[in-house]
Amino acid sequence: MSDQPPQRDPHDAGPYDALLLLSFGGPEGPDDVVPFLENVTHGRGIPKERLKEVGRHYFLFDGVSPINAQNRELLDVLRKDFAGHGLDLPVYWGNRNWAPYLTDALREIARAGHRRVLVLATSAYASYSGCRQYRENLAASLAVLAQEGHPVPRVDKLRHYFNHPGFVEPMTDATLAALDALPADVRDGARLAFTTHSIPTSAADTSGPVEGHGDGGAYVAQHLDTARVIADAVRAATGVDRPWQLVYQSRSGSPQIPWLEPDICDHLEQAHAQGAPAVVMVPIGFVSDHMEVKYDLDTEAVAKAAELGLPVSRAATVGADPRFAAAVRDLVLERAATERGAAPARCALGALGPSHDICPAGCCPARTPLPAAAGTD
Repeated sequence: MSDQPPQRDPHDAGPYDALLLLSFGGPEGPDDVVPFLENVTHGRGIPKERLKEVGRHYFLFDGVSPINAQNRELLDVLRKDFAGHGLDLPVYWGNRNWAPYLTDALREIARAGHRRVLVLATSAYASYSGCRQYRENLAASLAVLAQEGHPVPRVDKLRHYFNHPGFVEPMTDATLAALDALPADVRDGARLAFTTHSIPTSAADTSGPVEGHGDGGAYVAQHLDTARVIADAVRAATGVDRPWQLVYQSRSGSPQIPWLEPDICDHLEQAHAQGAPAVVMVPIGFVSDHMEVKYDLDTEAVAKAAELGLPVSRAATVGADPRFAAAVRDLVLERAATERGAAPARCALGALGPSHDICPAGCCPARTPLPAAAGTD
């Protein structure tokens, strides 16, 4: 008899028995806009009339954010990918700010008997709003389940996937397609503007583990690393060494509080003033084409470029690309193997390497301390 332990199925997700797709959520009609924004701004005391003004860009799209439809598409692609590769893992979906709500999804998971749940957040980078806040929402929803007498599943969050090939490679291809969409006479001189959500500089500086805090923290470092990988791949594919920059969009809040800059519209003005013949906007900070992409880039930034007479195009986000679904499967199996005591290969491009599995103490600290799940504090 062999002394070797029995081989595990390479598609075994044990000890996990469910995956939760956790997203921000968005309104799906005009009547949803203000209630949705009330959820997003809960506790800040913002008057309803002010929320109507804030939500004006939603009304330009009949009150519908594309994010929920795109999450439905991603959910479908994930389920098909898992089934096609022998991964027997049910996939659920819950949102932080709109139906289907996170608490309802976790309640459904608990009632189905699942006790070990992996969470895929639709945010690829480290930051309070992109990681810690999701963990706080998880803790709050799990507390509701406990109060209701439901069995409370253990939840673990998949690592940050900003540099996973299945996230980066679709964006590289999308950048090349956006370059091809430009007029031929400006294509070779086009600059690349890698865009992401602006956040307060104080939040950026404290993003990621404590040892990396300061001067943009993990948030800026991770975006720069992703941008550099894509820029290098585009140069290899086109033979053109293009200027590129990380820029920001979708700023909100008090103008007295410093946020990450430059804004994309300011960057377009600067690029035009410097004689750039064209700019490709690459929204590396976003998993899907939700409202910040459709309005802040496709509407406001495109309008600014038209005002300047500057040709622009916009690369697609990853969305439901099959390569991203395959990356999620890879991350699930990687984490499952790690939980079983194995040391699986961990895919990552760029200079930073794979991110941590469990958020350490002091990682992306909360503005006001709240309980958080799937971490050490």
